[in-house]
Amino acid sequence: MQEAAVTPLPTWESFYVIVGSSGAALTGLMFVVIALMKDYGKGSTQSVSAFGTPTIVHFCSALLVSAILSAPWRSLGGVSLTIALTGAAGLGYLAIVMRRARRQTAYMPVFEDWLWHSILPFVVYATFLVSGLLLSRAAATALFGIGAGALLLLFIGIHNSWDTVTFIALQQSTPPNDSKPDT
Repeated sequence: MQEAAVTPLPTWESFYVIVGSSGAALTGLMFVVIALMKDYGKGSTQSVSAFGTPTIVHFCSALLVSAILSAPWRSLGGVSLTIALTGAAGLGYLAIVMRRARRQTAYMPVFEDWLWHSILPFVVYATFLVSGLLLSRAAATALFGIGAGALLLLFIGIHNSWDTVTFIALQQSTPPNDSKPDT
């Protein structure tokens, strides 16, 4: 019981309220992006699975990590295990996403896509895994790693959402009809 009194988690509470709230709000906005894709008749199930769904997962992961670190834990042991498992699950999901991105045919990813959809999320989920494992021994360092990862997930999601919207708006929109009415 005494360990709960010295746990460093309460000092991060405001940070995780902001990150978690942002993750939740941005998840909702991503639903609007997906609806736009449907309304414009653009995108395929393959491309949504490769590029849209992972963005939702990243926002939800930021929310999940925020909830985990905001919960009233009695010790860091449970937090450590939960964050490490979140990182491992994220890495597993990322392997599936990379396979989907290679297999889809609606869009040919370029380096920037691999960076934002694969490399940076890999860094985040690997950081969660390592930080989770180190949390009980080096709490201050691990908490900064987890916080940086959660924040980076928000920026990854924002970038990927914006990339999707601009792709729809600029690359996939049909040109306006230039024909003149008969007079």
